[in-house]
Amino acid sequence: MPEADWSRGLLPDHVTEQGTIVQSLWNGAWIAALATGAVVLGLIIWACVFHRKRKSSAELPPQVRYNLPIEIFYTLVPLVMVSVFFFYTARDSEALEKVSANPDVKVKVEAFQWSWRFTTEVGGKTMPFPVVGQPVSDYKQGPQLVLPVGKTVQFDLSSPDVIHSFWVPEFLFKRDVIPGIKEGNPGRVFEIKTLNKPGVYAGRCAELCGVDHSRMLFSVKLVPQAEFDTYFADQLRRTQ
Repeated sequence: MPEADWSRGLLPDHVTEQGTIVQSLWNGAWIAALATGAVVLGLIIWACVFHRKRKSSAELPPQVRYNLPIEIFYTLVPLVMVSVFFFYTARDSEALEKVSANPDVKVKVEAFQWSWRFTTEVGGKTMPFPVVGQPVSDYKQGPQLVLPVGKTVQFDLSSPDVIHSFWVPEFLFKRDVIPGIKEGNPGRVFEIKTLNKPGVYAGRCAELCGVDHSRMLFSVKLVPQAEFDTYFADQLRRTQ
């Protein structure tokens, strides 16, 4: 299981450049939310302590209704906060959705009840036999997608049956796999740039898709470029 700590907002350590964007947005949102919550809680406590009705006085405390400056303040502050959140979310969403014309690696991901089929393409050459899995209880026993570190990887997602969701926690990103979306539609494509962090990372379907949803597991193995070249060459030789 991925490790998480408070310094990352309980997110796992990311293995993609895009994960840095998500981590920054996530941390900023939590800091803003906690700061807002602290201010609101402070104001509530301050009002309760210093502006409660006294037993010795039958009069109501001063009221602020129809106070135009305060009402403008109540309106502008939330509007500014929402606008700032919207700006950073829109900016980062645009960055996460960018895809390049010539990625280093292309992977066709086919999600089906209840496993995965991965077909890798590099330099115009496609792996002749896709990696196909079946429902398993341990992600290490599921289909494994091998990718090189430090490279741009583009995923094309499709499903022949129901909605699935392609999720590798260390990517800090997931994308629903929706049946019926035609090839070439940007709604089924996303891209990552892998960091230099070799290892095996768990993946799963994050959308309830049927009886064996919990066993729809796979893994992503990040390896050095030389090891990936050897792996891909071995796959191509299987046709000879």
